[in-house]
Amino acid sequence: MKRIGLLTSGGDAPGMNAAIRAVVRTAIYFGLEVYGIERGYAGLIEDSMMPMNMRSVSDIVHRGGTMLRTARCLEMLTEEGQKKAVDTLNRRGIEGLVVIGGDGSFRGAKCLTENYGIPTIGIPGTIDNDLQYTDYTLGFDTAVNTCIEVINKLRDTMNSHERISVVEVMGRSCGDIALYAGITSGAEIIVVPEIPFDMDDIVMRINRSRASGKHSNIIVVAEGVTSAEAFAKELQEVTTHSVRSTTIGHIQRGGSPSMADRMLAAQFGNKAVRLLKDGIGNRVVGIHKNEIIDMDIIEAVSMKKQFNFELYETLQMISM
Repeated sequence: MKRIGLLTSGGDAPGMNAAIRAVVRTAIYFGLEVYGIERGYAGLIEDSMMPMNMRSVSDIVHRGGTMLRTARCLEMLTEEGQKKAVDTLNRRGIEGLVVIGGDGSFRGAKCLTENYGIPTIGIPGTIDNDLQYTDYTLGFDTAVNTCIEVINKLRDTMNSHERISVVEVMGRSCGDIALYAGITSGAEIIVVPEIPFDMDDIVMRINRSRASGKHSNIIVVAEGVTSAEAFAKELQEVTTHSVRSTTIGHIQRGGSPSMADRMLAAQFGNKAVRLLKDGIGNRVVGIHKNEIIDMDIIEAVSMKKQFNFELYETLQMISM
């Protein structure tokens, strides 16, 4: 293999730039040419790409977002779109592809390998941490730390006014951001898609905490359950305490990646290139029990995400 392509697809995540850097520099170390594809699969279909070198990725390890930019591409779901993507790769002489993204991005990579024989390697770049095969996805740690910072500041003002703060974080179908941010910020209650919530039980827990001397409460809600505004409105109807809502929103996606995400990016990017160099495709890389792993992409995308009920029980025990 002499030339590989690289793209970022779907939602951006802190650490994507660091992963781009690792892929490009590892490839150059092994004597491979690298083409950076702009705007994900849309750029691949439209043949929007550029050759990359050592200097192309200088001074980006600390930057959030993705220098290659990203987009969601419905055309890649069609046979016609996939053929256009393959034609671009063949015309450019690109023999392998690294895809940094989430579940949907991996499915596009799977199609290229299964249907057209293009070796692909997936790097899990998504803040939701919603892929079962890997313990952590790129960007998750930074996103949770962003939530912690916001919640810490909210707690100051909520405590001053003796209010309840309902904080909405990202996570449409996976409650990991809410779970990890809730535990590490000292939230009393989390509401996640995986576990139905009981408003009467929540009110009882709030009252119990107030009776024990607490002056404020933090409730972290995953966006996949309901909005902070709707939840706060429902809660306000059944409690005499003042309730305020905050939606953290897209700032969870931005910012300089944490040490943990920069380290994952370096290891994931290096592993991806090593696999392609050896002619191995149709794989995804990840981390399990602190070891960098790779797995068949079909197996990886078919695994259903399992919620960590043990961590949820931990929150119940220590948040009173």
